[in-house]
Amino acid sequence: MLSPHPKKDIYLGILLATLAVVIWSGNFVIARGVSKQVGPVSLAFYRWGTATCIMAPIAWKSFSTEKKLLYIHRKYLIWVALSGITLFNTFIYIAGHYTSAINLALVGTTSSPIFATVLALVFLKEKISGFRLAGIMVCLSGILLLLSGGKLETLLNFRFSKGDLWVLCGAMAFAVYNVLVRKKPLQISSLSFLFIIFLLGTVMLIPGFIIEQSAGIHTQWSWQLMGVILYLGAGTSVISFMSWNIAIQKLGTGRTVLFGNLTPIFSTLEAVWLLGERITHVHLISGLLVVSGLVLANTHRKPKRNSEILYE
Repeated sequence: MLSPHPKKDIYLGILLATLAVVIWSGNFVIARGVSKQVGPVSLAFYRWGTATCIMAPIAWKSFSTEKKLLYIHRKYLIWVALSGITLFNTFIYIAGHYTSAINLALVGTTSSPIFATVLALVFLKEKISGFRLAGIMVCLSGILLLLSGGKLETLLNFRFSKGDLWVLCGAMAFAVYNVLVRKKPLQISSLSFLFIIFLLGTVMLIPGFIIEQSAGIHTQWSWQLMGVILYLGAGTSVISFMSWNIAIQKLGTGRTVLFGNLTPIFSTLEAVWLLGERITHVHLISGLLVVSGLVLANTHRKPKRNSEILYE
């Protein structure tokens, strides 16, 4: 149905998308710190297993009521879980073992919004206005400035590695997830939706988890690692995905994914806070460019047509 408060919905979508990105920005900083203690597939399995356990008591009532409906849409739900839960972060965690930080951020942050915008254009027939296109270009310029440190030679010397290919796979998986979420049946509640994709995604991680354990990549348990897994399971999974999925419903896929460009900005602020790193003029200028791009991308020139109506 048509949202009775479109402006209010847009502001809510922006707020929730930003909240999700703020929490997600700590994902790589914290997860990379325990890369020697746990394998990438195992980390993903523990993360989503924790998220599933947290969601179970919250969503059980709605899940019990909607289980027949969920079964009817089982193929759709499996694809959503496979792309957004099983593959996305697992690919990113694997990539972190092979590629540099600049490659990880550059390839992942800039490619996923582009993939999602193209997929939304082709499969969802979402319109790309001049404002949104301009916003995308401004966001990308800000990200490139930040990741290059203002030095052209850094970008000119950029080379794809094995890890970069894993990042690209992860970015594509997340783009597919964003497009699929936009097609969520309205009869399925958000709680049931998240619980079932968390559960299915965790189950599909089991074969990879077993293979990793059989290969001798064992987990070195510590209080720090358990804290990280709790953060990943509760924060970057339950809270962030709830916020992100609602934002997609309010803003649409193409505009929501642009907020992912804020990730390196927030990651930089977290590095300053946690690691004592220094903010330079490059950080300030790139941050201004990304925010300006988001403002452009979320600027309306004319009322939406029926094909662009927001649903909730």
